[in-house]
Amino acid sequence: MNAVSQRLNTALSVAADASELILQHYRIDGLLVESKSDESPVTIADRGAELLIRKQLLERYPGDAILGEEFPSVPGNTGFRWIIDPIDGTKAFVHGVPLFGTLIGLEFDGRMVAGVCRFPAMDEVVYAAEGSGCWWKIRDMAPRQTFVTNTDNIRQARLMFTEPTHWRQTNRFDTIVRVMDQVRIARGWGDCYGHAMVATGRAEIAIDPLMSAWDIAALIPILREAGGSCTDWQGKETVTGGDGVSVVPALKAEVIDILRTAPALPVKP
Repeated sequence: MNAVSQRLNTALSVAADASELILQHYRIDGLLVESKSDESPVTIADRGAELLIRKQLLERYPGDAILGEEFPSVPGNTGFRWIIDPIDGTKAFVHGVPLFGTLIGLEFDGRMVAGVCRFPAMDEVVYAAEGSGCWWKIRDMAPRQTFVTNTDNIRQARLMFTEPTHWRQTNRFDTIVRVMDQVRIARGWGDCYGHAMVATGRAEIAIDPLMSAWDIAALIPILREAGGSCTDWQGKETVTGGDGVSVVPALKAEVIDILRTAPALPVKP
């Protein structure tokens, strides 16, 4: 087993352990929800899960770097970097909606090579390592390899998107409307769940107008191994683009052409 496959197996185990911690706080009355500097919510479950993930990864791979949403970065010397979002979709989590996920991405020398997207409340996980395909495991069922659809007509496409707040904040609302006007169906099943739907053949397009590295990192290898792509709005496979789109191959050029017309993201101070 190579170094990437070993780390993927570790990530799957760690994500399962994090799920147990997260579910201890799910649908619990009186859960304290704090607001971070960017006004996004954070809970004890977010912080506790990330600490657990960091601890287990560093115990196993002490030379690997770590970038996470809730705590400072850890430098490394192996060429590997873990990129972590303990709860992607905290708003869904705090409102008792089961579509939140734990994201663990693995980067090697600047390229995303493995990813885990686990949905604790649904006991599902979608995962991939470079060259090994994309896999979907539901509860105790055997993992099955999964692929994006071969849809080549945007009029037949299913679009997933996150709540419209960020679309308005980034002055990009008109852009999502332009895509909506082209597709067969559009649904607000957002955050990592929408992108996982593309990877598992249940949608053709998932778009976010604002994404941090930890939001997109794990999704890049998952979509690539499923036969699709997860890029920024310029079509570049990167964790630093600031936005993201997962799409099936035949529709990529058409969707990217629309997204490229969007206003640029505000420059962070």
